[in-house]
Amino acid sequence: MLAKRIIPCLDVKDGRTVKGVNFVDLRDAGDPVELAWQYSEQGADELVFLDIAATHEGRKTTIDLVKAVARQVNIPFTIGGGINEMKDAEILLNAGADKISINSAAVRNPQLINDLAAAFGAQFVVVAIDTRYLEGQNFVHLSGGRIKTEIKTEEWVREAQERGAGEILLTSMDHDGTKNGFDNGLLKKINDSITIPLIASGGAGNQQHFVDVFQQANVDAALAASVFHYGEILIPELKNTLRSNGLVVR
Repeated sequence: MLAKRIIPCLDVKDGRTVKGVNFVDLRDAGDPVELAWQYSEQGADELVFLDIAATHEGRKTTIDLVKAVARQVNIPFTIGGGINEMKDAEILLNAGADKISINSAAVRNPQLINDLAAAFGAQFVVVAIDTRYLEGQNFVHLSGGRIKTEIKTEEWVREAQERGAGEILLTSMDHDGTKNGFDNGLLKKINDSITIPLIASGGAGNQQHFVDVFQQANVDAALAASVFHYGEILIPELKNTLRSNGLVVR
């Protein structure tokens, strides 16, 4: 059995880490580079940085942030936000990122997944998907959840895999920031339909929620933000809880 990964997510806006509920009502959660160092020391397996306003505001992810994080941490980190073309990914990789995450750009130009995987390798390409349950189905949303598409989430996940994505990062907008637990039913259904790793995002509120998502949905990794940022869950304690529930962690 592969070890389950714990991934703190840092949503970055105007150079600060922020967190909201259902993608709105953002509040400050600290300096992203300082938080990254703390999580690396605590035993996080990876980090994800999302420049949450980059696509909406039409600008590029901050290169300086990537360089600063690369100097501070010794664990893999993914960067996303505003990545629309091959050149963007190349710059971030050269600045020190281990993987890039594409979301809205991949939906608008699916060939980008193929091109990135061919150029850099599938393991470099994380396709992030924001999903919301409406009218009895899950639909993909773009631009930080602001724009609903008619694309069904499960179909887009499978297409992303076929095009060369190395991982899927699935965020349930309905669960995001609520601290009521992950969307285990949807995650299990999607995980059963793909062969690449699935990262669960949206809804973590306590340690049991991590146990549940690993046991019920068998995802490869679980990502959270506010519970880590505000010290509600400490990563060493979380890993001990997972081990005591029979789960393999690093």
